[in-house]
Amino acid sequence: MFRKILIANRGEIACRVIATCRRMGISTVAVFSEADRAARHVALADQAVPVGGPAPADSYLRGDRLIEAALATGAGAIHPGYGFLSENPDFVEAVTAAGLVFIGPSAAAIRAMGLKDAAKALMAEAGVPVVPGYHGDNQDAEHLAGAAEAVGYPVLIKAVAGGGGKGMRRVEAARDFPEALASARREAEGAFGNPAVLIEKYIDTPRHIEVQVFGDGQRAVHLFERDCSLQRRHQKVIEEAPAPGMTGEMRAAMGQAAVRAAEAIGYAGAGTVEFIVDGSDGLRPDRFWFMEMNTRLQVEHPVTEAITGVDLVEWQLRVAAGEPLPARQQDLAIRGHAFEARLYAEDVPAGFLPATGRLDRLAFPDGARIDTGVRPGDAISPWYDPMIAKIITHGPTRAAALSQLAAALDRTEVTGSTTNLAFLAALARHPGFAAGQVDTGLIARDLPALVAEPACPPQALALAAIAAAGLDGPPAPQRGFTLWAPLRRTVVLARDGAALPVTLACEGPDRVVADLPEGGAVAAERVDGGWRLDGRRPDLTAHVDVGRVTVFGGGAGTWRFDLPDPLDRAAAAGRGADVVLSPMPGLLKAVFVTAGQAVAQGDRLAILEAMKMEHTLTAGRDGEVAEILAAAGDQVEAGAALVRLAPEVSP
Repeated sequence: MFRKILIANRGEIACRVIATCRRMGISTVAVFSEADRAARHVALADQAVPVGGPAPADSYLRGDRLIEAALATGAGAIHPGYGFLSENPDFVEAVTAAGLVFIGPSAAAIRAMGLKDAAKALMAEAGVPVVPGYHGDNQDAEHLAGAAEAVGYPVLIKAVAGGGGKGMRRVEAARDFPEALASARREAEGAFGNPAVLIEKYIDTPRHIEVQVFGDGQRAVHLFERDCSLQRRHQKVIEEAPAPGMTGEMRAAMGQAAVRAAEAIGYAGAGTVEFIVDGSDGLRPDRFWFMEMNTRLQVEHPVTEAITGVDLVEWQLRVAAGEPLPARQQDLAIRGHAFEARLYAEDVPAGFLPATGRLDRLAFPDGARIDTGVRPGDAISPWYDPMIAKIITHGPTRAAALSQLAAALDRTEVTGSTTNLAFLAALARHPGFAAGQVDTGLIARDLPALVAEPACPPQALALAAIAAAGLDGPPAPQRGFTLWAPLRRTVVLARDGAALPVTLACEGPDRVVADLPEGGAVAAERVDGGWRLDGRRPDLTAHVDVGRVTVFGGGAGTWRFDLPDPLDRAAAAGRGADVVLSPMPGLLKAVFVTAGQAVAQGDRLAILEAMKMEHTLTAGRDGEVAEILAAAGDQVEAGAALVRLAPEVSP
């Protein structure tokens, strides 16, 4: 077994690998960019080595520096995690040429599965069913459009070197194909350095079911399936294992196909064979097709670990060290059910735009497994994926595990960045999801209900004002005392742009009456360190950040209130719908308009590339472009003015 390994990654996967290594008595070396100097994975590792600037191309994608760090620290092997260089065969060859062990599959196996078109041809030869489509070498736009017509709309354009939904576009009709193709190619070129695409038939009621495989280079086993059908923008949101509605016949067919795929390329280590399944008529063994193979550990591997009792990272280390497979197929069994929810810094109502910010508060409940790479006080960087944590629950049945997930999400508290926490909680309580009626279109169909904010109860508004006034701390004799002034104070909160003045009347250190802006009052009395509001002890807690108060309501919802600074009002008044702002830090990839051009509401103005994805910026109203304030190729900050429209002329 290895004495020391280097982890060529960051964030939660680096922390995850460190946890297993620590249990096995293996020393770890972390690497970090300038942006990650104080990151959690750096603090957890036994050693840490700087490898470059904040951009991945200057640090985590510099294979030469990673190998130098491994050699300099005496590491015997490199664990790639996932993403970055985990599926780069040139890096694998460089690692082995340096006399180190790559903890993963061979370069040949990665190359065999690295390009989707070649992988599909290989799988067809191995007897694995593949999706109808065009996987050829001809990348002429007219030829690809003809292939799409032959396959039949709707189709999917997919980057051949892709993953994670990048370089993927669904196209409903021929008229939309040219623009979708151009966008997919740009995104694929930026993410993978390869603009080539393939065309596949889009399955109308698709389910995304993948099979975890593990091989030692000679033989392979499968560790059953995961259902990853709950997706947005082709990115997974909640995963579960096993798949709901799975039959024994279907499981056997998919498992055998996945093992054939792994053994066909002499696979060693952890991998995932992804299938698209037509769920329109239940799960049938003749209705699944190979999509791709991920030649690495997957983000959602904890749900497989939960139902099998296997530590997949330990298996990776043992097989890479030359040991045989730790188990035979007949030794593996499913125990219970597990879910994983991906907590991201992102603005769901704004179209799942990635967000940044400093995590002023980050608290998770007991009873759930939490895989995270951040701590309270850490910043969500614009340079990397905005995942905050994975919340994993396991129970004896699907209903029990889902109930635990909903409870864990309700008890999770995050402030300082916009997140998808409320959206995840709504998904966990979705009646169709609870019934196992899952497919990749569920979120899009029910998005309005999933993002609808619950009404703010008067008790939440009152508690927010009490916290903003500094009355929510530990009991003290002087609390609620004023000199030469009435014991009343008006606290101005803001929510959704509306001012909410709340007048607090202190009747003692432990009693406050809050007069609300739309009438009515809430009587608050401190009891046992908390507040009884209108005679009841609600499940509400408040947290104050700079300029904001957040009230957590357990399963009832979360409500955020701004604390307006009067000095900022004049500046804010000048920023209206005339100026299109950058929603996040990123690279301005393209600008489609010029000064003097007339635009209609919804017209494309520019494309911003941020956090490895393209985001289209559109006109919020009809008008005329007055000024272009940034050029294609510019790196812009969040809130930067990009395009200014001429002021509207009153009739």
